[in-house]
Amino acid sequence: MEQDKVFPSGEIKQIKGSCLVLKGDDIDTDRIIPARFLKCVSFKDLGDQVFADDRIEMKGSHPFDINKGSSILIVNCNFGCGSSREHAPQALMRWGIRAIIGQSFAEIFFGNCLALGIPCATSEKKTIQEIQQEITKSPTAKFNLEIQKLVFESPNKSWNLSMENGQREMLLSGRWDVTSQLIDKENKVQSIKKNLPYLTNFKE
Repeated sequence: MEQDKVFPSGEIKQIKGSCLVLKGDDIDTDRIIPARFLKCVSFKDLGDQVFADDRIEMKGSHPFDINKGSSILIVNCNFGCGSSREHAPQALMRWGIRAIIGQSFAEIFFGNCLALGIPCATSEKKTIQEIQQEITKSPTAKFNLEIQKLVFESPNKSWNLSMENGQREMLLSGRWDVTSQLIDKENKVQSIKKNLPYLTNFKE
């Protein structure tokens, strides 16, 4: 059993990289990944379809077209609202997003991101706007999201962020990564399987 190479794994303590600013409140999952792409039998190629309709409309000037290679996404309020489709964080991850910082997130979207090892940290409106302005001024600068201290750092300044303790501890400890835990404990899983009567002693 081999884990998808796109996935992060284990402990997640920090995310470093360039940033992508996507302004606007209430950006829903249907915009992130339009419904017609939900017919796919795997998530493998979803990264190419992130914000497909918005990108077509903006003819190459969408942030996901002009900021290729970015790993940290900066958004505003209620990001990921609407349908609970897990395709949305899957598509973002496969495009290259490894962390998201915003004013707030839809609850199910947040949970789907955590299950993929994508930290979603929050801060007040004023702070998010300041971060977005800083990135706009220095679009090629490298930033650092420190999970333990919940600090977001640019080369010139830093901002305090928020995340519930339980969610932060899951990232720091690696407990978010259920697949890797199962792989690491495959022998124990197989041992338990052999002792389950409805798997080993089932009789018609």
